[in-house]
Amino acid sequence: MRYEMAKTNTGMALVAATLLCALTTQTQAAIALDRTRIIFPGGDKSVSLSVNNDNPQLPYLAQGWIEDTKGNKVTSPLTVLPPVQRIEPGAKSQVKVQALPVLSQLPQDRETLFYFNLREIPPKSDKANTLQLALQTRIKLFYRPKALVKTVTEMATPWQDQLTLTKQGDKYVVNNPTPYYVTLVDAGSRKGVSATGFEPLMLEPKSSAPLGISASVLGGSPVLTYVNDYGGRPVLTFRCGGSDCQVEPAKKS
Repeated sequence: MRYEMAKTNTGMALVAATLLCALTTQTQAAIALDRTRIIFPGGDKSVSLSVNNDNPQLPYLAQGWIEDTKGNKVTSPLTVLPPVQRIEPGAKSQVKVQALPVLSQLPQDRETLFYFNLREIPPKSDKANTLQLALQTRIKLFYRPKALVKTVTEMATPWQDQLTLTKQGDKYVVNNPTPYYVTLVDAGSRKGVSATGFEPLMLEPKSSAPLGISASVLGGSPVLTYVNDYGGRPVLTFRCGGSDCQVEPAKKS
């Protein structure tokens, strides 16, 4: 059974991206990951990911690699093993993100962001004029230094509770004083009501950024939704006094 590895030519990549957008609603990925983000704890040598081939009839190749925040492929300080593997129909396998010794040279006072990529490569079709798509999954990979790895008890108080809002003109600026990345995926004036025009926002450690919608739309008690380590989407309700807003403590049952 033959496979054709995905090409990296820019023109072909643009064509493939256009076709992928046009056929997304009609195409389902065969190779699936067991998570939507990866946390790589400092001090660990590797992190194992489960990979499934959900196609019951065809074997697929799974090609994995890591990119930096600029989209460049990297093989250090983290690498993927094996970089390519064959997964039989309906079967499960594993892929490892492996640490190299130079990992300790990354900043130890904050997280570092990478992207993990997994591309499925179908067997080459023996039928003429057949369009085949190599679908690709790209998820965030956070290197979390050992000093920042929290215990289960400490995780009961999310660091996202430390976010604050500052009103500047007709915009709220969200402030992240923590050493962790925080991804905001929704905003509204109250829980369950999404503000029109809000764009997801990822805050770097110890950074600030404006929310891209009017403060008047969010009102005096903005509600922000973030993504946690497990892919869950908890909400933060803020209470504002003047131009400053703090997260309202969760009510204990």
